[in-house]
Amino acid sequence: MANTYLSDHIFRLIPCTSRRLNHTGISLSAPNNSKAKSVTVKTGQKPKWEVRLSLVEQNIQPKKSTTVDVERLVGFLYEDLPHLFDDQGIDRKAYDERVKFRDPITKHDSISGYLFNIALLKKIFRPDFQLHWVKQTGPFDITTRWTMVMTFALLPWKPELVFTGTSIMGINPETGKFCSHVDFWDSITNNNYFSSEGLMDVIKQLRIYKTPNLDSPKYQILKRTANYEVRKYSPFVVVETDGDKLSGSAGFNAVTGYIFGKNSTKEKIPMTTPIFTQAVDSEMSKISIQVVLPSEKEMTSLPAPDEEKAKLRKVEGGIAAVSKFSGRPTEDVVREKEKSLRSSLIKDGLRPETGCLLARYNDPGRTKSFMMSDLLLSNVETTNHPSSGNSRSNAKYL
Repeated sequence: MANTYLSDHIFRLIPCTSRRLNHTGISLSAPNNSKAKSVTVKTGQKPKWEVRLSLVEQNIQPKKSTTVDVERLVGFLYEDLPHLFDDQGIDRKAYDERVKFRDPITKHDSISGYLFNIALLKKIFRPDFQLHWVKQTGPFDITTRWTMVMTFALLPWKPELVFTGTSIMGINPETGKFCSHVDFWDSITNNNYFSSEGLMDVIKQLRIYKTPNLDSPKYQILKRTANYEVRKYSPFVVVETDGDKLSGSAGFNAVTGYIFGKNSTKEKIPMTTPIFTQAVDSEMSKISIQVVLPSEKEMTSLPAPDEEKAKLRKVEGGIAAVSKFSGRPTEDVVREKEKSLRSSLIKDGLRPETGCLLARYNDPGRTKSFMMSDLLLSNVETTNHPSSGNSRSNAKYL
């Protein structure tokens, strides 16, 4: 039995030293009588307008010089924002009555409208808001990074909508309260209100994309772009053997036989998804085929395979870039998807290593056109994000 990391056999993403990340700076200007200089925030987007504090937009100057404890507000957001959609809710006393809220398809100009929008999303969807980090990015602004997963229960297939991005929270220097909240989605380029691109992104996620309702490796979506997702996988265990090609099924009977009782205790193990085929070299000549075992199973409690070439392996997880697609994953299709995803990652300033992992959510022998697949091409090295010295910061990614 052996342990390995998801990064052992699929290439890592490493920031290129010769290429700048594809980010656009957004100017956040302090009031005119402030000594603070304008700062630049990298949002991963390219808006056509500058985001400024609502006081500046209204040409209102603070009546007196005040000191804002931004570090305290950073800590406050770490505590408060996780309650965005639960019964406790956010603390409205931390916001001015006039709050400029903007995202690509929504806008409000008061705390009442802001809270109404939250209540509406909570009623129509089942939002799961995940806060990744919070940091000060200017004298009167704080930037947060988040993931929001929403289930649209009104449709029979209950589609899951995923949005990731950053929010810039403007601070009123007179009151020390938040006076603006502007969202930027990773999945679109035009984040201006009203963004038809943003609306189409919502509509596209309402399509039917179903995988079997079986146990699968657990992961968290850290970033969702137009071309790929960045996922953080939890550890999982597989039974594997040699395969013939990335889209092939050689060795499939050996690994599925293990869960059907061809093991040292004749134990039948529940079905799971997906079926993995993994290439560890650029020529895709060395292939393994793997069946994921139930998440509650530990290596020490699993019986040994009867097949001599089959073995158990613990995958320690990691952060992978993933492309989702449907249709039959032929060798040509998989290689084209691998090439396209690799190109997207390099364009975003990341240097991929060799190897890839194909995840199929149906029997590899099936030929139905609605088969669903994921192509995992990479891992991302992570470091703690320097969020004003706050130790609660989560992993930094892209």
